[in-house]
Amino acid sequence: MMTRFGSRLFDQAFVRSGPIRWLVVGGTLLIAAIAVGSVLMAQNFRERALRNSSRELENTVLLLTHHFDQQLQDFAVIQKDFVDHVRTTGITTVEDYRKRLSGQDIHRMLRSKIEALPYIGGVNIIDAEGNLINSSSAWPAPKVSVADRAYFRTFKDDPNSPDVLIEPLHSRISGAWTVLIVRKIVGPNGEFLGTVGRGIEPANFEKFFASVALGEGATISMLHRDGTLLARYPHSSDLMGRNFKTGPVQHQRVFDLDHFAGRFTSPVDGEDRLISSRALPHFPILMMATTTRASALTDWREQIGMLISIAASSALAIAGLLIAIVRKLLEQHRLSRERLTLEKQRLDRAVNNMTQGLLLFDAEQRLVVCNQRYLEMYGLSAEIVKPGSSFHDIIAHRKATGSFTGDVDDYVVRVLKGVHTRNSMVVDTSDGRSIHILNEPLTDGGWVATHEDVTERRRIEERITHLAHYDALTDLPNRTMFHEHLREELAAVGNDEQIAVHYIDIDEFKGVNDALGHLVGDELLKSIAASLRRCAGPADFVARLGGDEFAIVQSAVASLDQVNELVARVFAAIRAPFDCMGHHLTTDASIGIALAPEHGTALDQVLKNADMAMYAAKSAGRRTYRFFEPEMDAKVRERRQLESDLRHAIAQGGRDGGLEVYYQPCLSLKDDRITGCEALVRWRHPARGMVSPAEFIPIAEDTGLINEIGEWVLATACRDAANWPDDIRLAVNVSPVQFKSGTLALKIMAALAASNLPASRLELEITEAVLIRDDDTALAILHQLRAIGVRIALDDFGTGYSSLSYLHRFPFDKIKIDRCFVDDIAGPDGSASIVQAVVNLAAARRMTTTAEGVETEEQQRLLRALGCSEMQGYLFSAAKPADKVLELFALHRSRLAQRGGAKARRREAS
Repeated sequence: MMTRFGSRLFDQAFVRSGPIRWLVVGGTLLIAAIAVGSVLMAQNFRERALRNSSRELENTVLLLTHHFDQQLQDFAVIQKDFVDHVRTTGITTVEDYRKRLSGQDIHRMLRSKIEALPYIGGVNIIDAEGNLINSSSAWPAPKVSVADRAYFRTFKDDPNSPDVLIEPLHSRISGAWTVLIVRKIVGPNGEFLGTVGRGIEPANFEKFFASVALGEGATISMLHRDGTLLARYPHSSDLMGRNFKTGPVQHQRVFDLDHFAGRFTSPVDGEDRLISSRALPHFPILMMATTTRASALTDWREQIGMLISIAASSALAIAGLLIAIVRKLLEQHRLSRERLTLEKQRLDRAVNNMTQGLLLFDAEQRLVVCNQRYLEMYGLSAEIVKPGSSFHDIIAHRKATGSFTGDVDDYVVRVLKGVHTRNSMVVDTSDGRSIHILNEPLTDGGWVATHEDVTERRRIEERITHLAHYDALTDLPNRTMFHEHLREELAAVGNDEQIAVHYIDIDEFKGVNDALGHLVGDELLKSIAASLRRCAGPADFVARLGGDEFAIVQSAVASLDQVNELVARVFAAIRAPFDCMGHHLTTDASIGIALAPEHGTALDQVLKNADMAMYAAKSAGRRTYRFFEPEMDAKVRERRQLESDLRHAIAQGGRDGGLEVYYQPCLSLKDDRITGCEALVRWRHPARGMVSPAEFIPIAEDTGLINEIGEWVLATACRDAANWPDDIRLAVNVSPVQFKSGTLALKIMAALAASNLPASRLELEITEAVLIRDDDTALAILHQLRAIGVRIALDDFGTGYSSLSYLHRFPFDKIKIDRCFVDDIAGPDGSASIVQAVVNLAAARRMTTTAEGVETEEQQRLLRALGCSEMQGYLFSAAKPADKVLELFALHRSRLAQRGGAKARRREAS
């Protein structure tokens, strides 16, 4: 049972003090900062917009001031030149002025001056009576009088009047408002002679004002310094000539200052306007530009709209992101809580499904956790053994239920004394179980105790210990225990005693395994082990070393008779018939014996000597025994040296001191034609000369080198045969080791591909040993080889156990008759009938036959008479190297050609 925590308190703590609160606070502050920043930016943009608008007004006014001041100065120059002309011409009276200035020459002069300055307009000459006497615009001048005009009366009546007056008035010609710029002309003595001036309609000024219009709500005005409106854009007829200096003081100040920029309420439309005014430097005229505050803030309002959109979007994005993060955190929190709950459930299940009993105690020796396995292990009640129970209470409950037999108080004191360090113990219960208890201290002063039932484990460990020293099949001591026992015996052997080590190898045991299966073989080994145990003496040590090898250590040997007697008993026991799963089997053994200390005192030396003696017994024909002799060691060393040399020869290949391929031809008994050659491996040893295959092939098969030799022979022979005549086939022997490698078909295809030899010219010779074991797999491989296109020959036919059954199961291309049947074929009780039967059998199954070992012409004659297809042997040719066999092919073809020619001549002669 596990302590469970509520999730509600965890949730509240997570929200109240966890990251969500800080996220909400941070997000709110960020949104507030965006709002405050937006307000400040809006105010900043507003002030900037007003400043920019005011600056634009000032620049506009400055431009207009410079423009019109220059135009008016240009006209003033014309007026002044005209005044200078009057003076230089000596005009001093009113009559003279009227008479001399009213001519067409004056008209042309004025016109020429105006043409140089087209923007000035017409120039008019007025006499002292107010009559128009000349004009640049028309000739003759129209009859117009200005005597009643205020400016004219000012000039005429006031000697102190200014030289130039500017006054708006209604034109008597056009009926429109006109701004009159007029200059008085006086005689030498100051008497008033007349005026020269021009009238400019406001439309001319307003047209220029329109070209520099400032936008909607803006106005441009030209005013006299006395407050009179001279021109205005947009044009307003009602306002023309109106004096604006009569308004508030704030308005009056504008006309007193050469330059003014500010804001006030317009006396025209009541709008709050920005204003900028500037006086012309040389004339009493004021240029004024205004715009409404609303127009000035038009761009600002667009910016504010964008700013508000951006700020609102940012705030919404932050709020949305904040909400998403909060939801994600809440979801993660929920998943974390569910995962924690699931982990707690899993921990509960894991603890309660442990194979061990588990107890968790706190520093007060009170139970915190107890799993179900502990209760079941001792048959305890969950009502008593529960969180909060003391360690003493639990042990007392175990005492009451019978699962604890000791003294409760003593046990509790002993356990509590050692719980501060890791400790373990194994206790036996009253019902015969073994319980392993492990106490693991915790940092808080408590501890964890695990109780594990190790009864079965101890039994298994004992069994493993037994198996480590005893053979699982026969229950005899194994090789390890044999070595330990022999080592002890060698150390304790007395001066007048010897130890005899018998190495026993069961003869032909592999044939039993192959023919009858492993189960029968195992039964035979168990029966032999029991027999050896019975025939050995009480002090003798019998062991199984592995496979079909046994050993006996015979102690306290005083004479060789004791050894011979034991050997006799062993042979008698092994040779007795055994009944194994319904099979009555007899077997035999080869025994090698080494004596200690006579044949050595070191363990390895004694074992090696006994092993060499056993192999000597096997080499002597099996079914016998041999004592170790020193020359046996020399033979073993010789065999090992031969194996080393063979490895070197394989590496050399066809080079000096390496392997060679010889070829023995097969002769057709029908027409004496060479039909093929059998590839035979030869070894030219650099020191020993030619080494017999009977000597090195068994070594190659024992060590697995036969695979490398076979692969090299196959590749070399295919390469050589590719240079032979197309009608001569190549035969290559395949050993059982090669056949079982699983890659034979691939290697054959590789050799054929590398040499370009057609598959139909390759013949593989296999023996019955290939098919004895796992013949279904072997037959499947034969069918694979047949699919490649190569021919299959059964070699040494008649020497095995099941030749006829294999002929029935697989259609071989050729049967090779073993030489043992050829040797005595000519004898009275010879094997001619057997050969005849084989030939008939092969003919019935459409197979060719090849007789091996043909050495006499009599054998050849008999084989031809019996219907044998081919022969092979020393009678025709021994095996030859590749270059010599090519010479043999040429020579034999030549002989056949000569023989054919002689026969033809004899037929012609007859």
